[in-house]
Amino acid sequence: MATGRPRRTLLAALVAGAVVIPVSAAASPHVPAPRPAAFAESAAPHDRYPANRANLAEAARMAAAAGRTGRAGKLRAMDAAGTARFLAFDGRGSGRAVEVFGDLETADRVAVLVPGSDTTLDTYQRFRAGAVSLQQRLQAGHPRSAVVAWLGYDTPGTVSTTVLTAARADEAAAELGPFLDRLRDMAGPGARLSLLCHSYGSVVCARTGTGPAVADIVLYGSPGTGADSARDLPTGARVWAGRGSGDWIGEVPHARLGAIGFGTDPVDPAFGARAFAAGSAGHSDYLEPGTESLDSLAGIVLGPAAADSASASASAPEGSRA
Repeated sequence: MATGRPRRTLLAALVAGAVVIPVSAAASPHVPAPRPAAFAESAAPHDRYPANRANLAEAARMAAAAGRTGRAGKLRAMDAAGTARFLAFDGRGSGRAVEVFGDLETADRVAVLVPGSDTTLDTYQRFRAGAVSLQQRLQAGHPRSAVVAWLGYDTPGTVSTTVLTAARADEAAAELGPFLDRLRDMAGPGARLSLLCHSYGSVVCARTGTGPAVADIVLYGSPGTGADSARDLPTGARVWAGRGSGDWIGEVPHARLGAIGFGTDPVDPAFGARAFAAGSAGHSDYLEPGTESLDSLAGIVLGPAAADSASASASAPEGSRA
């Protein structure tokens, strides 16, 4: 029987192998870009959008002038129609972007998407595609809805030791919490916010303190959160968890050794989250149009009645939050 250091080394290797083998990393070039546009904290969304589009255009121009044609093309694609709505944009390094889909200022249902590893300006289109898909699904049932794609942190690389610890998540949570407070004031009166947290993003959300405006936190494709129970999360929101049958993250050992690993599986009934039906979703497929997982996530965002329907086919334990 392995004990002491050999046992810890073996378990750490299993965790690392399970996380890094299925997905390859995406490199983020270091390219010149302007400093982000500055705003007063109270600035309205409609005042932020044009300034951030101008900053994005300048970042694309500077990238092209530096010979970084790949980055330049990807930046131009982010506002190909000239109507993108960015609450924040920073083209430096791997980049930051916070984009709105729908009319945020009149929305009373707002979903905030928090991405996982390897989400950068160079891979942004796949993140955006999920946000668009969710917004279209929400609009079909509730026109006064909006989706916010929050790439507000430096995500870890999938092939890295960083993805095995909560260091990046702690940094991100310090940004996400205050952002949610500001978002509440930008959205329509009494807006109901939901946090939808994918993969490593679930580690971020599990460390983010939320106020009463956040009604639901949804963990999907999660490697764990670092918490033993949903009741340990710094929120009064209802906590949900789901995993598709095609998601390789289910093979990741749910263990924690010191600062490595994230412990209890959120879909384990012992964690105490409400279960939602995710169908056959693979790790990157939860927001694909026409999927059971997308229907479930939209139901949670739209409210208790729809959310109860979304969980009807899942064997849900008693919820961790009333």
